[in-house]
Amino acid sequence: MDCPYVSGGDIFRELAEEGELSLHQQNAIADTDDDIDRALDKRLQSIAEKWGAAGKPFILESRLAGWLAGENADLRIWLDAPDEIRVDRIDDREETEAEMRVREVSEAGRYEKYYDIDVEDREFYDLNINTARWNKDGVFQLVKTAIAEYDPDGDEGAFETPPVEL
Repeated sequence: MDCPYVSGGDIFRELAEEGELSLHQQNAIADTDDDIDRALDKRLQSIAEKWGAAGKPFILESRLAGWLAGENADLRIWLDAPDEIRVDRIDDREETEAEMRVREVSEAGRYEKYYDIDVEDREFYDLNINTARWNKDGVFQLVKTAIAEYDPDGDEGAFETPPVEL
């Protein structure tokens, strides 16, 4: 896609590297110190506000992207897969299955505590794709088609996005 892409996970990794921490260590600290999550989330929300105000297309990827982008998002797309598929896919990453599961539970608890966000509530997403059903190119084609066929002038209204106070 010919637009900027920002990954919340990449920013989290950058913050860990800056602090000379492993991802596991960074996540453990985030469990007791909300500064890490809030700094990351403020950065993502600021990016969404900046690009949204400019009317430029962009991709914001994060478990909270749909919430943080707020009304700056034209489309909200959630990519997911069954747990066993997601576990298989972490082979390419730095964390183990156990670490992934602990991280996800930890993050969900923190989002609920900080922002009253239930990450399992995705009703305001426009498109929810099970990425286990298609290969990477198939998923990309689905997303690309949704974007290409989106007509802001014909949009009859997105689901309301709950505001997030950081």
